[in-house]
Amino acid sequence: MKQTYFHSLPLRIWHWINAFIIIMLIMTGLYLRLQGISALKPHDPFLLWHKRMGFAMIAAAIFWFIYNMSKENTRRHYRIRKRHLKGIFPQIEYYLLSIFAGAENPHKASADDKYNPLQKIAYNAIMFIFLPVQAFTGILFMSFSASLSGNIIGLLGAIHVIFAYLLVLYLIVHLYMATLGDTVFSHTKAMIVGYKEESHENKEDKNSSIPVKISPEKNELP
Repeated sequence: MKQTYFHSLPLRIWHWINAFIIIMLIMTGLYLRLQGISALKPHDPFLLWHKRMGFAMIAAAIFWFIYNMSKENTRRHYRIRKRHLKGIFPQIEYYLLSIFAGAENPHKASADDKYNPLQKIAYNAIMFIFLPVQAFTGILFMSFSASLSGNIIGLLGAIHVIFAYLLVLYLIVHLYMATLGDTVFSHTKAMIVGYKEESHENKEDKNSSIPVKISPEKNELP
């Protein structure tokens, strides 16, 4: 079985920390939404934890940006080029129809090109639109709610909640997509150990039972 190095240790640690942060934000945010933030005391534990997790999310996003943008090999995974646009509709057709007929994924994930066009669009939207909007509206709401007009506060709150719901929707789709590997847990395992196992064998290792690990060059580690 061939194993390809997909996820570097810093990004794996970031992924699971960020997952914890987002889950905490959703849980505390849901509580605030149900209770009504105006009815809460300033030192309500759920409100305090929501604020803390919000700042933790900002710190995690800054780390993600600096780490990924500082490495050409990793930056390439998220860059959307014209050739990627041609693969959008085949990828949509695959997820909506072809996958249920047993067809192969039109995108062949590799250590040099991990994500298909839809994944690139989704990850860029989350990191460069959704999270910044959440952070910006949350900070404004917390810091200037006493000095801003009621209409502006209401607008900030509405935008914050709408994008939170969109983030929850993305999380549901993300969890579903994580089950679409060679096995239900193969993508999750890769995000834990770093290596993606490929069930098919090439001609060179067809008769070998020894796992083959393929790692990028040292200066190309993601």
